[in-house]
Amino acid sequence: MEKRSDRMDLMMRFDFALPTRIEYGPKCGSEPGRYLDELGVTRVLVVTDAGIRQAGLLDPVEESLSREERTWSVFDAVSPNPRDEEVERASEAARAFGADGLLAVGGGSVLDCAKAASILIVQGGKTREYEDRDRIGVDVLPMVAVPTTAGSGSEVTFGAVITDASNHDKFSVKSPRIAPRIALVDPEMTLSMPPGLTAATGMDALTHAIEGYTATSANVISDAAALRAVSLIVRHLVQAVHHGDDLEARAGMLLGSVLAGIAFSHSDVGAVHCLAESMGGLYDAPHGACNAVVLPEMMQHNRSACPERYAEIAAAMGLSFADTNRGAKEAVAYVRRLAKKVRLPGIRELGLHDEDFEDLARRSVRNGSNGSNPRPMAEEDYLQVLRRLAGEERD
Repeated sequence: MEKRSDRMDLMMRFDFALPTRIEYGPKCGSEPGRYLDELGVTRVLVVTDAGIRQAGLLDPVEESLSREERTWSVFDAVSPNPRDEEVERASEAARAFGADGLLAVGGGSVLDCAKAASILIVQGGKTREYEDRDRIGVDVLPMVAVPTTAGSGSEVTFGAVITDASNHDKFSVKSPRIAPRIALVDPEMTLSMPPGLTAATGMDALTHAIEGYTATSANVISDAAALRAVSLIVRHLVQAVHHGDDLEARAGMLLGSVLAGIAFSHSDVGAVHCLAESMGGLYDAPHGACNAVVLPEMMQHNRSACPERYAEIAAAMGLSFADTNRGAKEAVAYVRRLAKKVRLPGIRELGLHDEDFEDLARRSVRNGSNGSNPRPMAEEDYLQVLRRLAGEERD
């Protein structure tokens, strides 16, 4: 798509499809039975991870399935950066069990694994074969998603980010066909998130909203979702991090995450994600945390390319400013302050090594979202951002 100007082009063509039905409210996540009935699912594979089970979040789900005398099996071998081999093992488990539907309970990693598995269960093959979206046929296994974090938005997006275990490279499987049929968006399912995870996933959601709003392929509908997401996230994140039992703060974060997911899945992300996915693939670092630490510095790098967009983001944050350039600066400064308030880790804690800079820059340029960044990014641009993140350069 051709790059648009900083102002929205009301004549630009776009499409907007949301195949996922959203059911929102306390308790809905622990009562999946009737939604599985709607999809005609009789044998369900529950996809989750060991942390979800240890946190007790799977208990009410299994109790509900048991009360309704449903037939289910659990696959819980999903890592924080889901690997292609885990997708394939989940697919094998589903076929062996005879599953006719999936129930994914977890954060973005679990949901992404289940979305990719929904293809392989029916169509076979290896995960990376479906990086070519033209290979994704019509038939995939239906899926109900129950997010347990407020960050990825994967419950309403069409894509799954998977790590190639052979070379530590990340790739995406994308198609509206793999979007969950129904998302059970329940703020109570996020109450057990510890502060560090709340901070990282919350900043991940903010990254989705900001990049979704500034991507070159943004449209008027994705814009509306992105700005509302920004407003909700900045209003509730600090409270959710420091007072995790505040259900209203959890609800605000979860709704902000959903709206951010809707936004970026209909526009795109940009250089923050390109670099974060490179770091996640190379270091096996959590995706949300990588996005969170990269976001302020990349906003600073991009600011001159779309000052009006950043000023509008600042307004959504509730900031006051005299002119567009000042508003853009305020948006960047606010995100820097927010990152400190929620006590994000430093980039070195995620495994960053100076000798990897060139490799990370090369990987980032190859990312499919690189062209959607509001400022064109070559390897040298990524190197510049990395040096600043590492403390070697300062504006």
